[in-house]
Amino acid sequence: MKTIILPGYSPHNKDWAEETKSKLHLGHEIIVHNWLHWTKGSFSLSRELDSILKIFEKEKINIVAKSVGTRVAMYLITKNPNQMNKLILCGIPTKGESKVAKKSYSEGLSLLSPSQVIVYQNNKDPFANFAEIKKFISSINPKIKVVRKSRSDHQYPYSSDFQKFLTK
Repeated sequence: MKTIILPGYSPHNKDWAEETKSKLHLGHEIIVHNWLHWTKGSFSLSRELDSILKIFEKEKINIVAKSVGTRVAMYLITKNPNQMNKLILCGIPTKGESKVAKKSYSEGLSLLSPSQVIVYQNNKDPFANFAEIKKFISSINPKIKVVRKSRSDHQYPYSSDFQKFLTK
């Protein structure tokens, strides 16, 4: 078993990912994925997927994903659904997303049991508020748990909640 943390798009999300990693105690390897565009070039989904897929071989995996990381997680699930153990999604950004991007969530989440997935969304996240995400996720599978958090930003410092979900 391994856990990978897929941060948000901008480089300041590396701090969130590293802090989350330091607070999770899972008894197995936890990997923070550093987006390739942080050091060179622009974001390339296929390049990121190739980089991430090399890490896992045939092991079961957990994913903790924030923002753009949630969309990348959907593509990882469709490539290897049987490898998925648990999935945590934080700050799903649906504002301005294309229908293709939104469809990726439906395709990825349809391959998992609702008990494998939990979504944390801040009540007033500027990239999509809780009500929008609750409606969106419920349209995919109403049995997936969507947890409302009281913040009004795009920060997700909920390591203790992540720990509980990943170890139950």
